[in-house]
Amino acid sequence: MASRIDVSVEHKHLPPPEGGKRNPNTCPSCASHYRDDELDASLWVCRHCGHHFPMRARARIAQLADEGSFVEQAADLRSEDPLDFFDLRPYTERLAEAELATGLGEAMVIGEATLDGHGCELAVMDFAFMGGSMGSVVGEKFSRACDSAAERRVPLIAVAASGGARMQEGILALMQMPKTVCAAEDLRDARVPLVTVLGHPTTGGLLASFASLGDVLLAEPGALMSFAGPRVVQQTTREKLPDDFGLAESNLRYGHVDAIVPRPELRSTLARLLRLFDRGE
Repeated sequence: MASRIDVSVEHKHLPPPEGGKRNPNTCPSCASHYRDDELDASLWVCRHCGHHFPMRARARIAQLADEGSFVEQAADLRSEDPLDFFDLRPYTERLAEAELATGLGEAMVIGEATLDGHGCELAVMDFAFMGGSMGSVVGEKFSRACDSAAERRVPLIAVAASGGARMQEGILALMQMPKTVCAAEDLRDARVPLVTVLGHPTTGGLLASFASLGDVLLAEPGALMSFAGPRVVQQTTREKLPDDFGLAESNLRYGHVDAIVPRPELRSTLARLLRLFDRGE
């Protein structure tokens, strides 16, 4: 009988092998426990080991934008159900549940803002909304953010956190990949900078589209950045993968990102980039 290869690949972001549920405020790296207010104060970074917890879109905007400067755009856009998709529950029911749970209309929030006094456009994803999946509305919002940045002649800062394209919208979701790529290229033709921040996780169709197209690519420590997850890749290739496969540190080593920036340093790093991009207009 042919020998079988063990395809169980674990890293600190995955749930325990036993399948038991972990308190969401328990650090998966060092098992430290936190209250919500403690994590808010530390930007959702473990004070003991530096593990970066997932961060909600509104919290990221509050971290990056100058106080009172953010003006949301396209907040009324909502996904439709063109396929009448139904798995265990209707797609419309899942959308409504996600909106109630997150307080968001979709997995991306866009708007104009200032950061350290410099004008910018923000496009921030929220993994809590259906795994940050990219459907037609996410693609439309990113496209509108690119149009707004080009019109205002200010850099676009996109913060990615997504499991990929949204299966419930079928080909319409997959078409958001070329749509967002074209929007990013239009921004480049207009000579307006795009800075992409890759959070955990940035995978699938999002990594294969606008998330990889920034003029500057920054990543948070330990973020998974891979078209497919390590379990799938190892099962497909039947080869042992390195422990840091697909993580930000591996991507930096191979030149796929420009820098790994811890979250407490992200605002100052982006402010420095905006100063460099400032045309003095």
